[in-house]
Amino acid sequence: MTPGTRGRVLPGPSRPLRVWIAVTVSLGALLGLGCAPQAMRGGEGTENPDLDRPALSVKLDREDINYLVADYLKHLEPSAFWKGVIDRGDRPLVAIWPITNETSQHIDDQMATLLSSIETTLVNTGVVRVVDRARQEDLVREIGMQQGAAFDPASARRMGKQLGVEYFFTGKISSVDEKLAKMRRVQYSLFLQVVDIETGIIEFQNEVTRSKAVKK
Repeated sequence: MTPGTRGRVLPGPSRPLRVWIAVTVSLGALLGLGCAPQAMRGGEGTENPDLDRPALSVKLDREDINYLVADYLKHLEPSAFWKGVIDRGDRPLVAIWPITNETSQHIDDQMATLLSSIETTLVNTGVVRVVDRARQEDLVREIGMQQGAAFDPASARRMGKQLGVEYFFTGKISSVDEKLAKMRRVQYSLFLQVVDIETGIIEFQNEVTRSKAVKK
């Protein structure tokens, strides 16, 4: 404290300076919040129930897979084959042969999700019993088959007899990738058929589609 200032109240910053300080502090706080990562929870029962709905790329995501499987079931349920299975009332045992990836993409995680979704959907119909995929994979190794091999009637019959399976669900997923100007579109097709293990007859088949696009 300098001589002559004892007991006096020193003047504060001028009003323009106070305003500049306040704006600078507020802007800094906002920029800090904008740069910091913010985690959020999404899905039913949260404040972001539609978090999973927006597409983040043209790759298959869980929303696409759920749609494809649900759409396939929507066509399977009214079919003569499915109605015949229901009328039998004995809940035949079925298995899911690995779906062949015929897209140009590496979608191993999506394929695993797809198989799980098909398995869960069939189990929840209550119409058929489904062989656990882990048991099926063990048998594939036991008989020396290649994992992810395309459907082969002879191998399927051999495996089916060992598992006690009556029908196999099998098929493929393919895609058509197109670009025009600043837009890229990928059209996915899921083709699934139900094959009688003993006769090799295709009891039901259907193809469902889903399109993804990104615009720059």
